[in-house]
Amino acid sequence: MKAFKATICSLLFMMMFTGIALSQTPQTEFLRDIGAAPSADRIEADITKLVSFGTRHTLSDTTSDSEGIGAARRWLKAEFERISADCGGCLEVFYVRDTIEGENRIPEPVEIVNVVAIQRGTADPNRFVVMSGDIDSRVSDVMDAESRSPGANDNASGVAGVLEAARVLSQYEFEGSIMYAQLSGEEQGLFGGQILADYAKEQGWDIKGVLNNDMIGNIQGINGVIDNTTARVFSEGTRAVETEREARIRRFTGGEVDSPSRNLARYIDKMADLYIRNLDVMMIYRLDRFGRGGHHRPFNAVGYPAVRIMETNEDYVRQHQDLRTEDGVEYGDVLSEVEFDFAAKLTGLNAVTMAAMSWAPSPPAEVQIQGAVRPSTTLSWKALNPDENPQLAGYKIYWRLTDANQWQKSVFVPADATEHTLENVVIDNYYFGVASVSKDGLESPVVFPGPAGSFGD
Repeated sequence: MKAFKATICSLLFMMMFTGIALSQTPQTEFLRDIGAAPSADRIEADITKLVSFGTRHTLSDTTSDSEGIGAARRWLKAEFERISADCGGCLEVFYVRDTIEGENRIPEPVEIVNVVAIQRGTADPNRFVVMSGDIDSRVSDVMDAESRSPGANDNASGVAGVLEAARVLSQYEFEGSIMYAQLSGEEQGLFGGQILADYAKEQGWDIKGVLNNDMIGNIQGINGVIDNTTARVFSEGTRAVETEREARIRRFTGGEVDSPSRNLARYIDKMADLYIRNLDVMMIYRLDRFGRGGHHRPFNAVGYPAVRIMETNEDYVRQHQDLRTEDGVEYGDVLSEVEFDFAAKLTGLNAVTMAAMSWAPSPPAEVQIQGAVRPSTTLSWKALNPDENPQLAGYKIYWRLTDANQWQKSVFVPADATEHTLENVVIDNYYFGVASVSKDGLESPVVFPGPAGSFGD
């Protein structure tokens, strides 16, 4: 059922000014419910259906009703439309497509088709947080579009997670918009992400975060470790679109570990600690796994904050393998090796992150800092548009030691402030940032000062 936001906001606003901690609100309970809501049974059913298409290779059949990537993407579109019908038409469902040719892994022109569903925000509909998965699958030969390629974990698990997050979050209303994206062409060169990122730029969408889910259903690693209590979040250290001038600024002021993607990863880590039982996020200070790539990268390439969320322990005999048995070892990405409860847990992590970001105000813009040869540090920012951010209660100034992973100290300032001085906090000894805070106590990701930390000013 729809959250009764107006009543809740009024109640929480009164609570905030009567001394009750912002974090102790009914909104917290909404997020706890959202984190626990994803169903392992529904995720299993969706993965089973995706596996039934035989192969979802980018170059596979597009006309069959039961086999190939064409059948898979039409089924996904129909599922989004079914979810939308259940929430009274709350989703805009459509394809974003383009033809790719002249690439090493696409020898003939092929139409790459993404399936997209948008849940529009009530106050700031052009501000987005995105959850994505990859439709396509492959076997050992990346050009083999005929052999059976279940792709159960890589990446039917991520695709099923996107569907399930849409089922859960479509029961609520948010000030900001949420986009659910099923991307194609990942194994052939990250083309689906490139097409959607370029399309988003053309549309002028204000994307504040992309959560790319690629393999969220395996708990047993090639190293013998079995663990369902951790997940990894990969994020770039410096913005891919950084200019030479911005790099010079960063060299002297810092920001190497405070890109918007890195602070988005910190936000996800915090959401896990607060709302997901028995899950610890490993923040990996790297764009992706060593020498490998994922579908968040095309979004980084055009300046959007984007991260990869995935399992901690990979089993390489279950990735990009022909179905076979050799020397007693079974190869292939099959349904029986997916841990559906774990996939549901990581889906919950995505859902609470998107809900919190969409209920919170937009991240602050034009964050600046001053304090050289002074005993105190001053941060300033541009006031948020009140029409787009009616839930705004104020801002939090954060700081941490330069070798700390997470933000350590904070102070709240009211909504009419656009500047704050931290008395006797020396700028040289810490890193700083600013987050916006809602009347419900929900926060945006922290924004590091200057171009290095900008979420798209």
